[in-house]
Amino acid sequence: MVQLYNLHPFGSQQVVPCKLEPERFCGGGPDALFVAAGCKVEAFAVAGQELCQPRCAFSTLGRVLRLAYSEAGDYLVAIEEKNQTTFLRAYVNWRSKRTENSRVCIRMVGHNVEAPFQETFRDQMSIVEMPLSETPLCISCCPVKGDLLVGCTNKLVLFSLKYQIINEEFPVLDFERSLIIHIHNITPIEISFCVGYVAVMSDLEVLILKLESNPKNGESVHHHPHEPNSPMTQAEGTNNENLQLESDDFVICQKPMELLGKNSEQSGVSVTLEPTGLDDEKMKYFHVQHLLYRRFAPDISSYVLSDDIKLHSLQLLPIYQTDSLTSERKNLSQEKKLLSLFCFFSLPHVGYLYLVVKSVELMSVYQYPEKSQQAVLTPQFLHVITSNNLQCFTVRCSAAAAREEDPYVDSTLKVDYSNTYKTAKTQSCIHLLSEAHLLVRAALMDASQLEPGEKEELLEAFKESCGHLGDCYSRLDTQYSHLALPYYKMSGLSLAEVLTRVDWAVEDGSQKYERGLIFYISHSLYENLDEELSEELAVKVVQMFHMVEPKQLPHILCSPSMKNINPLTAMSYLRKLDTSGFSSILVTLTKAAMAVKMGDFDMYRNEVKSHSEMKLVCGFILEPRLLIQQKKEQMFPTELAVHLKETQPGLLVASILGLQKNNKIGIEEADSFFKVLCGKNGDTIPQLLVDFWEAQLIACLPDVLLQELFFKLTSQYIWRLSKRQPPDTIPLRTSKDLINACSHYGLIYPWVNVLITSDSLADKNYTEDLSKLQSLICGPSFDIASIVPFLEPLSEDTVAGLSVQVLCRTRLKEYEQCIDTLLERCPEAVIPYANHELKEENRTLWWKKLLPELCQRIKCGGENYQLYLSSLKETLSVVAVELELRDFLNVLPEDGTAAFFLPYLLYCSRKKSLT
Repeated sequence: MVQLYNLHPFGSQQVVPCKLEPERFCGGGPDALFVAAGCKVEAFAVAGQELCQPRCAFSTLGRVLRLAYSEAGDYLVAIEEKNQTTFLRAYVNWRSKRTENSRVCIRMVGHNVEAPFQETFRDQMSIVEMPLSETPLCISCCPVKGDLLVGCTNKLVLFSLKYQIINEEFPVLDFERSLIIHIHNITPIEISFCVGYVAVMSDLEVLILKLESNPKNGESVHHHPHEPNSPMTQAEGTNNENLQLESDDFVICQKPMELLGKNSEQSGVSVTLEPTGLDDEKMKYFHVQHLLYRRFAPDISSYVLSDDIKLHSLQLLPIYQTDSLTSERKNLSQEKKLLSLFCFFSLPHVGYLYLVVKSVELMSVYQYPEKSQQAVLTPQFLHVITSNNLQCFTVRCSAAAAREEDPYVDSTLKVDYSNTYKTAKTQSCIHLLSEAHLLVRAALMDASQLEPGEKEELLEAFKESCGHLGDCYSRLDTQYSHLALPYYKMSGLSLAEVLTRVDWAVEDGSQKYERGLIFYISHSLYENLDEELSEELAVKVVQMFHMVEPKQLPHILCSPSMKNINPLTAMSYLRKLDTSGFSSILVTLTKAAMAVKMGDFDMYRNEVKSHSEMKLVCGFILEPRLLIQQKKEQMFPTELAVHLKETQPGLLVASILGLQKNNKIGIEEADSFFKVLCGKNGDTIPQLLVDFWEAQLIACLPDVLLQELFFKLTSQYIWRLSKRQPPDTIPLRTSKDLINACSHYGLIYPWVNVLITSDSLADKNYTEDLSKLQSLICGPSFDIASIVPFLEPLSEDTVAGLSVQVLCRTRLKEYEQCIDTLLERCPEAVIPYANHELKEENRTLWWKKLLPELCQRIKCGGENYQLYLSSLKETLSVVAVELELRDFLNVLPEDGTAAFFLPYLLYCSRKKSLT
C-alpha cells in the first residue's frame, strides 16, 4: 500500500533570489543549484554558511532548452537555441568562474590540450562544444560514470567522459563520442542513462535497454527484433492505404502493451549499435538487451494527442552502498557498489515504478489525486508537483536495495499491506512501524554522510524499530508471522530479553501463543545460541511447546539454551506426550538423556532396552544434539555421550557414523568430538577414534575420502607399533572382523605368517595392530607409494618393520630386493614367498634370481646353511618342472656336484615322456 503524506519530510524551506524568472533549473550535487533564464545560468549555494547565496553566473550561447548536471566530473551540460539553431555545450571547471566577466575558454570536444595551457585551464571555466549532425532533443548524465547520452530523432549519441592528463597534478575533462544507438520508430522526448542502462520515452512509449559487453572485438551488433513480414509488424504496421484512411476518415490507435524481459524484443522497435570511438579496443558496449517496453493508449475523444495522456518525468534511480576508504568526512575517497536500479515514469494521473536489475518487475503504481506536472523519485520518497500541491509518496526503493544486500531480512516487505492484514489495527500498527524502519535503514545505507553521534543514534533507533516489529509479528496472527525471527535478530535482543517481553499472564485460564513467537523461539533454540535460559524461563518454554507444538518438545529440550531445565520437570512433560503421531524413539532417547542427567541408570536401561541398536541410531540422527552440543563455536559431548562411551561404545561409534552419512556432522567435527570425549589433545589419537575410522571404511564412504582414511589408520598403526604403545581401550573389531566385514582389508599373504611366528615376544595388542596394517597393505584399494615415506619409524630390525617393508616392496613389484632381504633376515620365508609371488611373468626369477643366490650362499656356508640347502632343493624341483633339459643345464652352476643335481636332471629329462 502506498502512503500519501500531507506533511512533507523536509527540515526547512529556503527562497533562492533569482534576478530573472527561472525557465530551467537542476541540482548541482550536494552543494549547488543551477537556474537558467534567457541566455544566462546562475549557480547558488545550497549548503554551508552561504546558503541560497549566488556562487557564480555565466552567459550561454542562446536560450537554454535542457539543463543537466553530472556529479561525476562535476560538469553542467545544456541544449541551447539561437537563431533557430540548436547547440550542445558542456561547462566544466565552473567553480572557478568567480565573476560574470571572468575569462572563459571555449574548445571543441576531443581537442588535445597542450601542457603550456595548464595554468589557464586550472583557473578558468571551459566550455566544450559538441557538434551533432542532428538536432539534440534531450540529455542525460550517468550518475556513476559521468558519461553523457544525447537524444536525437531516431538515435541516441553516447559521449564517454575521459580525462586528458596534462601532468600529475591537473587532469582536463573531455568527452569522446563513442557510440550511436539507432532506435527506429521512437522519437525521444526524455531519456535517462545509468551504467549501461538506457531508458527512452516518447509521448506514449517507454523503452528500457541494457548495453552489454561482448568478447568479440571490433564487431558492431545489429539487433532487429522482427523481420519486415513478422506477424506483429503486419498487425500493427500501417501501409500507404492505411495512412490515407487515417488522414481522411478516421484515426488508427495502437492498443496498450506491456512487455517485460525477453518479451520486450517483440515490441517492433529496431535497435542498432554503431561504434564511433577512435580506439576500438576500449569500446565498452557491443550488444543490446531489451528489458522493458510499455505503450499507452491515447485519449480517442479528440483527434489530437491530449496532455492528459502524455508521459513525463522519466528517471533511472540507482541505489548503491558507499564504502568509505578514509575515516575523515571531508574529501572522502569513496567506492560505489550498485545494489539496485529502478525506473520511474508518469502519466498525469498515475506513476509507475519498475525494478530493472536482475529481473524486470512492476513494483508500485501511484495514483495521484490531482493532475501532475512533474515528479522526482528518491530512495525514500516520490515527490510530485500537481496543479495545486507538492505531494509526497513513500516508495520501496531502499527496501528493495536492502533486500538485494541481505535477501533474508526483508524478504516479503515489497508485499501489499492492504491484503496482508485482516484488521485495521494490525495493518496500521505494522505499516507505520515498517515505514519508520525503512526510513532509518535507508539513512544507514550511506553512513558516510552521518556524524558519529548521528550514526549511533540511528543504530539505536533501528534496533528499537526492529524490536517493535518483532513484537508485532510475534503476537499478531498474520500470514507473515515468520518475520518475527529476522526482526528480533536485527534488534540485538537476546532470547531471554524477548521472552521477558511476552505477556505470560492468563486471565480466563487459557493461554494462546501466536505462530510468530513459536517460530522465533524454535528457530532460536535450533541455532545453538551461546545463551542459557534461567530455570524459570526454560519451564515456561516447555509449557508453551507442550501446549502448541508437542512434537517439537524433544528437540527443544536438547537445545544448549535449555541446560538449566530441571530433569524431573522435563521428564514429567515427556511422559505426557502421545507418541502415536510422531517418532517414539526420539521421546525415548530424550527420556534416557534426562535419566542420565539425574544419575538414574536403571531408568536409562529401562528406556532403551526395548529398542534395537539400529533404531537407536536412527533416533540420534533425528536429533544429533542428544550426543553433541555446540557452545561458543566449540563442540562438547553430552552427558549421554559420555555414558555411552563407558557402556556402549559400539552404539556411540555407529551413531556418529550415521550422523556423518546423513550430513549432520563433518569429518573434522567427528574427529574432534572423539578427541574431546576421550580427553585427548593435540596429535594423541584415542582408540575410540580409530574404531570410528575403521567403521568409516566398513561403511564404504566415497572414494574421495578413502586415501585420507587409509593415511589416518596406517599412521596410527605405525605409531603404535614403533612405540609399542597399546590402545587406551579395547578395540571394537579385530583384524579378522575387519577382513570379513570390509573389502578394503585384504587377506594377509601366507608367507607373512612365517615372518610373524618368529617373534614370540609380541603381545596381543601389538599383533592386532600389525595384522590390521598388513591387511590394509594386502587390500585392493591401498595406495602403497603414499605410505612408503612414513615407514621410517618401523625399523627392519623388528619383525613388524621387516614384514611391512617387504609387503610394500612386493606391492611395488620389487621382488629381487625382497628375495635378498628374506634370504638375509628370514630364509625360512623365502620359499613360501616365492611360491606366492613368483608366478606368471615373474616365474623366471626362480632360476634367474633365487637359484643363483642360494647356490652362492651355500658355498659360503654359515649358520643358515641347512635352511639354504633345503630352499635350494625346493627351488630345483620347481625349475626342473618349468624348464627344458638344455635350459635347465644352462642355469646350473658349473662347479656344482653332479651327484646332487642328477635326480633333478633325470626328472627334467623324463617329464616329456611322462606327459
